[in-house]
Amino acid sequence: MAESDMGMVRFAAAQEVSFQGCRSKLAEIAEKALKAELIRLGWQLEKTHDLNRLVDELTNRNSDLVATATPIAKALAEVYFTDRYPGFDLDDPDWPGLRAKIDEVANLLGIVKARVVTKS
Repeated sequence: MAESDMGMVRFAAAQEVSFQGCRSKLAEIAEKALKAELIRLGWQLEKTHDLNRLVDELTNRNSDLVATATPIAKALAEVYFTDRYPGFDLDDPDWPGLRAKIDEVANLLGIVKARVVTKS
């Protein structure tokens, strides 16, 4: 599911359509990847959208993905709330920055997918 979402985000970002929607969906993809890695490491799934908390859980488990996940979490942690409620959309869209973040999340997703597939 996350790969399908990533395709949609890449397409919309290439067309520069719905900046907040792309960014919000990208945060969800990062959340899914982090949760998949944590579950692989024995974490009990819990309902949270807090990317920083998920990175903290990776840190607690001495995951080698902390360095990859930390800048993603820093950049997207607030997005879950700010892109869903009015009044936070006052800045001009940073499409080049978003496309760079898409590449970072895609890299994270690829690493996690390879680990999950290998474990199966």
